[in-house]
Amino acid sequence: MKKARAFTLIEILIVVVLLGVLAAIVIPAVAGSSAAAKSSALAQELSLIRRFALIYKAQHLEVSPGYPGGDTTAAPTEQAFIDQATKSSNTDGETVDVSTAGYNRGPYLGKIPVNPFNGKSSVLMLSDGEDFPASPNDENGWIYKAATSEVRAGNTGTDGNGKSFYEY
Repeated sequence: MKKARAFTLIEILIVVVLLGVLAAIVIPAVAGSSAAAKSSALAQELSLIRRFALIYKAQHLEVSPGYPGGDTTAAPTEQAFIDQATKSSNTDGETVDVSTAGYNRGPYLGKIPVNPFNGKSSVLMLSDGEDFPASPNDENGWIYKAATSEVRAGNTGTDGNGKSFYEY
């Protein structure tokens, strides 16, 4: 008679333990890589918005985006910022739909990027005399001050090196 060959209980337990050890090693590494990917995406999105603001300002008589119709005496608005980023404009900062004759500036962005940490693309606009908040509160994707063209992430937290995302 042939003896049936099968795994013993000890062999199965050893395999289960080894799989558990491997999982304990791999899972934190994967979790850390997704946080690093979000940090990198945040830095890229901030860079994109900052470049837009600099290019817009250079092409619009040194007026930063956010001022309705390029009027620096008016309070900057989120809608003006979005329109100036995503629509065509003239040198004075008036915006119209893309490809309108006489409006040969922009669009600079297809849409306002989403903050990868809080999933928001809204922009908190600071008035000219207003300081940046001491810390963000995750209510907006971005915080922007038209007077200085400065933009910051609107999310809380720190990266793997302990640097606040707000200071990116």
